[in-house]
Amino acid sequence: MQAKNETARAIVPTSDAEARIAEAAETILRAIGEDPTRDGLVDTPGRVARAMLELTSGYASDPYEILGTVFEEPAGAPAGDLVVVEGIPFHALCEHHLLPFPGVATVGYVPSGRIVGLSKIPRLVDAFARRLQVQERLTVDIRNCIEDTLK
Repeated sequence: MQAKNETARAIVPTSDAEARIAEAAETILRAIGEDPTRDGLVDTPGRVARAMLELTSGYASDPYEILGTVFEEPAGAPAGDLVVVEGIPFHALCEHHLLPFPGVATVGYVPSGRIVGLSKIPRLVDAFARRLQVQERLTVDIRNCIEDTLK
């Protein structure tokens, strides 16, 4: 068995969640027969914890706040025109397997008096994607947030 790399283990978790996730990752490594103290794995629990917190950072954001300010539809704008933002890349974690899945979203809505800034739509997709998800709920969450905000 190789000596534990104390310098690498000196990374102090920035939160209780990070420490608990790192501990869980170390438990998984042991459960599959690995030695978490070997050179290639010594920093892995901390990296897994930071990655998991980043991949689920949508829980720390308020999607309704992202849409924030809404505007009145400009006078003379054609009624019933579809507003679309296409090609929004995202990565989410499947809630059934905790594995990432990529996607590309297209979000559209028909304004009825109120509009949101187009740059906010990709941020909204990202906020919902950075939660444990299934594709169907991701779609519904985005739709509901836009619908509720524009009421």
